Amino acid sequence: MKSHRQELTFRVPTRRAFINITPEVEQAVAASGVQEGLVLVNAMHITASVFINDDENGLHHDYEVWLEKLAPHAPVEQYRHNRGEDNADAHMKRQIMGREVVVAITGGRLDLGTWEQVFYGEFDGRRPKRVLIKIIGE
Repeated sequence: MKSHRQELTFRVPTRRAFINITPEVEQAVAASGVQEGLVLVNAMHITASVFINDDENGLHHDYEVWLEKLAPHAPVEQYRHNRGEDNADAHMKRQIMGREVVVAITGGRLDLGTWEQVFYGEFDGRRPKRVLIKIIGE
C-alpha cells in the first residue's frame, strides 16, 4: 500500500472565505501515484473547515448569511470564549461546516459526484493555517 502526505497553507486576508481546493487535492492524488484508495482532507485549525459542495457564488453567499444567523460574530461579548478573543463564532461555524472530508480515488482520480468540489472554509482568517492531504491506497 502507498501513502502520501501533503500540506497546504492558506493566508486568507479576510475574516471569512470559501476557497475551492479541488485542483490542489487532484494534484496531490496525481503525485501520490495511488490508483485505487482514499484521500483524507482536513483542516488543521479549529476555526477552519473542509467540506464538499457546489462551486456556485449564490450558494457561497447563502452559506455566509446562514452561518452568520446561526453563530453571529457580533456582539462579541455574547460569547464566554471571547474574553480576550473575538473568534468564538468561528469555532461554531467550523463545527457546523465540518473538519474533514474523505473522497474515494478510482482510476487515479477523485471519485466526486456531479458538481461536487472540495472547499477550504476560513472563519477567522488573517494568519497562516494548514490543511492536511493524506492519501492511502494502491
